[in-house]
Amino acid sequence: MGTMIQNYAKEHTLDEAEYRGETFKDWDVNVKGNNDMLSLTQPDIIRNIHMQYLEAGSQLIGTNTFSSTTIAQADYKMEAFAYELNYYGARLAREACDEMTARDPTRPRFVVGALGPTNRTGSISPDVEDAAVRNVTFDELVESYFEEVVGLMDGGADILMVETIFDTLNAKAALYAIGEYLEVTGLDVPVFVSGTLVDQSGR
Repeated sequence: MGTMIQNYAKEHTLDEAEYRGETFKDWDVNVKGNNDMLSLTQPDIIRNIHMQYLEAGSQLIGTNTFSSTTIAQADYKMEAFAYELNYYGARLAREACDEMTARDPTRPRFVVGALGPTNRTGSISPDVEDAAVRNVTFDELVESYFEEVVGLMDGGADILMVETIFDTLNAKAALYAIGEYLEVTGLDVPVFVSGTLVDQSGR
C-alpha cells in the first residue's frame, strides 16, 4: 500500500493540503507522510488502489492501517483517531472486496487487517548508552494493538496480519492483543504474521 501511495504521489499532487483534507485543514502539526490518514481525507485514492489490486487478480488485500496505532499516530498528535483510521481503513477495503465479489461470486475477495510494528521497539533500547532504557512498555503495546484490532474487525476485516515485524516482543504484544479480542468476542479469525529480518543483531 505504501509503495502504491508513493507512486500515486509521483504522478499526482499529494501535498500537505491533500493529506489534511477539509477535516484536518487547521491541524497544528504537519501530517504529510501520514499515509493512513488518507483513508479519512482522500478515501477515493485508497479505494482506487484497492481496486487496482483486485482487478489484477488479488483475492486478499491489506488495509491502509500500517501506522494506525495510537503509538505511531502520536507523531502527528492523532492518537485519538486510531479507531477511526482502522475502522475506515477496513471499511474501504471491505467495500472494494464486496464490489469485486459481486461481479464474480466464484472468486470471493477477503480483507486482511494490517497491524504494523509501530515506531517503537519493546525489546531494544533507543539509547546506545543505556541498554535498560525502553520508550514503550509491553502493556502499552497491547493496549494500542487491541484498539487497532477492534477498529479493523468493526470495519469488516476477515483476516488479521501482524505485519513487517522487526521486534519479536512487539509481535508478541500484537498477538496477545488479538488473543484477548478473540476471547472477549468469541470470534475466530485467521491470523498471519509477516516478519522482517533487519540484521544479525538478533532482532
